[in-house]
Amino acid sequence: MKQVGFLLDMDGVIYRGDQLIEGTITFLERLRALSLPYLFLTNNSQRARRDIVAKLRRLGLPADDHQVFTCAMATARFLAGQRPCGTAFVLGENGLANALHVNGYSVVDSDPDYVVVGEGRTFTFEMIEKAVRLVEKGAKLIATNMDTTCPTDQGLRPGCGAIVAMIEKATGVEAFSVGKPSPVMMRMARKEMGLATDEVVMVGDTMYTDILGGVQLGYRTVLVLSGHTTEEDLKSYAYQPDLIVPCANEIPTDWILGEGRGSSDGIRAAASPLALHAEVAEV
Repeated sequence: MKQVGFLLDMDGVIYRGDQLIEGTITFLERLRALSLPYLFLTNNSQRARRDIVAKLRRLGLPADDHQVFTCAMATARFLAGQRPCGTAFVLGENGLANALHVNGYSVVDSDPDYVVVGEGRTFTFEMIEKAVRLVEKGAKLIATNMDTTCPTDQGLRPGCGAIVAMIEKATGVEAFSVGKPSPVMMRMARKEMGLATDEVVMVGDTMYTDILGGVQLGYRTVLVLSGHTTEEDLKSYAYQPDLIVPCANEIPTDWILGEGRGSSDGIRAAASPLALHAEVAEV
């Protein structure tokens, strides 16, 4: 059996808010029964990995720290590689600050090497002003992701990308983003599982992060319709997922274990009438 591993987006794929999506437990049990590794992948930098594990367990899912990878972790590792033991002014919450500390960074209020922006609901306009002034003085602008909105139980709220946009407009400096669909995070996640490119399946509910990132890295991609993307939305994109299913549990086992992209049979269609049969030629 060919080795396969899964990168699983969380909100819209595993749960919505504080509610598990139907079939999630069965899907993960199937992966474990097949001895297939999986990694929960999120563009939310607010929570530390341990806090995310606690939420998953509270929802009834077995999870360990090594099965969660966040954009905050990817950002901190990237910065540690660029400038070891550096400093950062942070617009974000505990998950981002903790990841920076773990990777040898100090969070400071003056003369930072970087201004690092993540999600949060405790920002003040004074903090935005300070970030603008620090970037003007030469601090490099880093975004954990460029998602313009975050889904909540009450509806959408501004995401990291919306906060970063204010700083970009005020300074004329473009932020470097590390989170999905950046190949920085997508490649780190693959290496976290110890897999080769053709052994990775990216499962997500968002075309411009999950699916785009997977397509750009050469992973097999599955779009689930349990989030906010509809089949109608696909008409707007020049790229397409390899498979479309109503939810993760509808991914057929034979497709999971098949050769997929580049095989003689191409991509197998899912049993659901919502599934898209797409054969992608290698170039």
